[in-house]
Amino acid sequence: MTAPRPADTLGEDLSRLAELHGVATAYSPSPDRAVPASAVAVVAALAALGVDASTPRATAAALAARQQELAERLLPPTVVGRYGSTPAALDALPEGTVLHIDTEQGESRTSASQLPLGVHHLTATAPDGRSAEAQLVIAPDRLPTPTGRSYGLMVQVYSLLSRHSWGMGDLGDLGELTAWAGRSLGAGFVQVNPLHAAVPGAPTDPSPYRPSSRRFPDPVYLRVEDIPEFAYVEESEREQLRGLLSQAVRLRESVLEKDALIDRDAVWELKREALEIVREVPLGPGRRAAYVDFLAREGEALEDHATWYALAEVHGSNWREWPAALRDPHSPETARARAELMDRVDFHCRLAWLTDDQLTAAQRAARDAGMPIGVVHDLAVGVHPDGADAWAQQRYFAAGMSVGAPPDAFNSLGQDWGLPPWRPDRLAESGYAPYRRLLRALFRYAGALRIDHVMGLFRLWWVPQGHPPTEGTYVRYDAEAMLAILALEASRAGSVVIGEDLGTVEPGVRETLQERGVLGTSVLWFERDWEGDGRPLAPESWRADCLATATTHDLPPTAARLTGEHVELRDRLGLLTRPVEEERIESATDVGEWLALLARLGLYEHAEGGGRPASEEEAEIHAVHRFLLRTPARMVGVWLPDTVGDRRPQNLPGTWDQYPNWRLPIADAEGRPVTLEELAASPRLHALVDVLRVGLGEGSQDTQDTQDTQDTQDAQDAGSASEGSEEGSEGSEEGGP
Repeated sequence: MTAPRPADTLGEDLSRLAELHGVATAYSPSPDRAVPASAVAVVAALAALGVDASTPRATAAALAARQQELAERLLPPTVVGRYGSTPAALDALPEGTVLHIDTEQGESRTSASQLPLGVHHLTATAPDGRSAEAQLVIAPDRLPTPTGRSYGLMVQVYSLLSRHSWGMGDLGDLGELTAWAGRSLGAGFVQVNPLHAAVPGAPTDPSPYRPSSRRFPDPVYLRVEDIPEFAYVEESEREQLRGLLSQAVRLRESVLEKDALIDRDAVWELKREALEIVREVPLGPGRRAAYVDFLAREGEALEDHATWYALAEVHGSNWREWPAALRDPHSPETARARAELMDRVDFHCRLAWLTDDQLTAAQRAARDAGMPIGVVHDLAVGVHPDGADAWAQQRYFAAGMSVGAPPDAFNSLGQDWGLPPWRPDRLAESGYAPYRRLLRALFRYAGALRIDHVMGLFRLWWVPQGHPPTEGTYVRYDAEAMLAILALEASRAGSVVIGEDLGTVEPGVRETLQERGVLGTSVLWFERDWEGDGRPLAPESWRADCLATATTHDLPPTAARLTGEHVELRDRLGLLTRPVEEERIESATDVGEWLALLARLGLYEHAEGGGRPASEEEAEIHAVHRFLLRTPARMVGVWLPDTVGDRRPQNLPGTWDQYPNWRLPIADAEGRPVTLEELAASPRLHALVDVLRVGLGEGSQDTQDTQDTQDTQDAQDAGSASEGSEEGSEGSEEGGP
């Protein structure tokens, strides 16, 4: 490993040049410590921004050019202002500068006062003859925030199987979950994993956080039977379709009854064949018109997306290994290939439309069920370097760089996530067009949006290709512009935004996000008085503008945390860096301090009327969630596997093939997979829900309705068919895939 160079090896010119391009020359792994950035990383980051700093002479020339550019520049490429006030960049223009503004609404103006919300085109001409064009973003002061308080369920959609699933959870299951949770449980939202399109492969990367595209959803989540044309498949094709359905049943049963892992590739192969058959059914006039509208709305971005998938069928999913001319989405050869593959391009456009339609239906089901928020979608921090977005949007990505995290007290080696970062300069030049289009697409069917690693709106840790994460550096983004676009698109959709702001956060970032209306994320086990005695943070000291939870997809389920089983799992997989007994003691101490606080607050008492725990473990889980409701948090999230005592995390950071990340169905305390129907009838789930509803002042359900009674009988029938699966499930956890 190459050690970072001393700060003085950067040189004054290189340091100044880096500063003028938003490239950091130092970072702080802790508040009281500054570490110089690697000169290699600084030079590489500048190169990725189109700036040559490879030699002292080149650095001096680049510095002079940048200083001159900034001195002569009349306007930045994107100007940002808040509704009702004049943007600061316009106030700084020379007196007598003439403005011409073409608004998004089609008006022409010569003044920046009282501009409507939107992204407008601005031309400025100064008295000395200088002129400039810029995109002018006028955004609301704040994003929409939830009205009142609510609780909701958090789930990885693929892990939620029902009687109708094809081996993994789908959008039909999501719609059923939202309708049931809203109507029967009084939930205000359902938060899901990123549903972005995956990179096809053998095997496909199961992580939802390394997608091929963030703009378009993954058709593997389609409920094929819910597509209107499914009912009209020709009789000659029905036998083949029935065969695929039979195979889908076997896939589902292998997961639910035989302890198999979720196999996306097998599910997709069946769905792809079925979708090819369904596609042969002609669209009716109304459906055809809707599809044409979708094509027109998505335009070139959809055509590029579908072209990548069509080309991947021929040349493989790594576009960097395609014939040279096809690596350019705008080359004549690519245009010819698109024409030759037009049938396949249309197929992938059709899949995007169908998936968008079912996502919209899931959100509609949530709102119809009375949810004030509905589906909370998740925006991954980046995309796979070999995928569709990286191919279609090459000019916006920093070549030769990867996003990660610097070394800190928890990881001395840092992290490399393998995701290419957006270039802040190219984003600004375009008026943040790809970012705007991405947000607009997601907000169409999202009651709220969770932004993974929301600190990335301010800066990202760039790691040069071929170098360890320790040799990276931060590159800054225009946070005011990124937040303005976010506020604009969220307000247009009436959607809430939740920022995942866990871990090391730059000073001032949380305050800025709160000021703009972005909710934070607070996880119980991390909420301690870090500036004082380090004890668990009292509920009244928690922030109100947050989603409060007991766990996340990257952390142990609450039952495993309480029992210490997460330590034993990491020990079995060889992930501990110190003796297991030390880990056990630390875990037990941490949990003990929290349980002691819960007891002092009287949260084990059942006189409140909520919940009838059948075990001490359930009583502790109830107390944990009563505590979350004691905080002022606007949103309280419940990890759906926690409602049935699941022990297995969906993702175990630091593992690849040692643990079946992103491939586990929701299971009960014994490791037996649990279907959506069984969840709906679970006494353990309903007891926890009663705690939540009482805590929010909604009252409890004294009896279940007729449907719940039927669900109970169905669950008993399903349970009888699933007996004997516990031992295999435990073996899966230990042995991995």
